[in-house]
Amino acid sequence: MTDRPLALVYRGPASLPGCPEAVASLLASGPWGLDVRYTGPKEDVPLSAESLAAARVYAQPGGGTLSRAYRKLRRQREALRGWVRGGGRYLGFCLGGYLAGATPGFALLPGDTDQYIVSPGATVHHDGNTLVEAEWRGLPRTLFFQDGPYFVLDEGADATVLATYTNGTPAAVVAPFGAGRVGVVGPHPEATDDWYTDAGLPVHRTWDLAIDFVAATLEGAP
Repeated sequence: MTDRPLALVYRGPASLPGCPEAVASLLASGPWGLDVRYTGPKEDVPLSAESLAAARVYAQPGGGTLSRAYRKLRRQREALRGWVRGGGRYLGFCLGGYLAGATPGFALLPGDTDQYIVSPGATVHHDGNTLVEAEWRGLPRTLFFQDGPYFVLDEGADATVLATYTNGTPAAVVAPFGAGRVGVVGPHPEATDDWYTDAGLPVHRTWDLAIDFVAATLEGAP
């Protein structure tokens, strides 16, 4: 280990190849000076209360279905909740956003999650790789999307909505949880060029949004 703040990125059966690597690249290349390590059942760093205690941030990337992922991770639920409550930073991308909800999930949000594709006024109606339109801090942007969530916030919730889908539902949210913070995003601002080209989609570079999302979670930026 180094003196740099530790960032743990989940890689294992509750993710898909390419998703953890994109998140790890984002965290390693950002301005936070993080020591980025993978955690998971076959990684050098196990996902446990002990490993979380040494970390500043834990990232749950996209990939797979919510029910299967939660079955793989439910034993870590209380360790993750306790760590965030004590000051940790949770980043959830797509599936990681779903997992921050409560039905099922880690129950880290002031509310819950649901599928954007079934929400009234959604512009995407299938679960394949595609593009989605959103407003990020009030500016229109196009992002990579694969059946991501929207976030159902409790009335009066203490939360910052960074982005909304065009139907007005929250697409990216940062909220406190105890002394920690939780950042969740439905689309994939961390998507690399090959995600688009492999899916036959035009490339949209959204790294600036990914940096903004992580900064708002780690640094508590308004």
